Amino acid sequence: MILYHGSNVPVEKPQLVKQTRFLDFGPGFYTTENQTQAISFAEKVYHRRREGSPIISVYEIDETAAFSACSLLRFDHPDEEWLDFVHGHRTGIYKGTVYELIYGAVANDDVYQTFALFAAGALDKQDALKRLKVKKLYNQLVFTSEQALSFLNFKGVLEGDDQ
Repeated sequence: MILYHGSNVPVEKPQLVKQTRFLDFGPGFYTTENQTQAISFAEKVYHRRREGSPIISVYEIDETAAFSACSLLRFDHPDEEWLDFVHGHRTGIYKGTVYELIYGAVANDDVYQTFALFAAGALDKQDALKRLKVKKLYNQLVFTSEQALSFLNFKGVLEGDDQ
């Protein structure tokens, strides 16, 4: 499996760093199989930090080996369990099991309003899921342990015309 990570610098050796924001799947190193999603994220990071340039780090992973060696939570599509998991992490109230790898849909900026309405109680789970099903949701694979990160093999970066 080929994975991409968007940032403002090359990330040859991914690390687990303390995060100050509540993200979809909690703290971890976020990757995606979708190059377009990684480019979008790299541009956001670059504009937020105002240094470097939008850079996509490319990795290869033997998912069979990684998924069997690490604890894995997999969401094949956004459902109630996914919605509860993401909501719990985005609001900072998640107290459940910590997994080494988490695979599932990205609750990106296109669905932020739906999540905000759900969090405020203006939408129930069924209405939120109906709204999310009409959106194009990309997948992400999040690494939350050093063991999980050890399966990532850095292949290089995409810059400028390579993207």
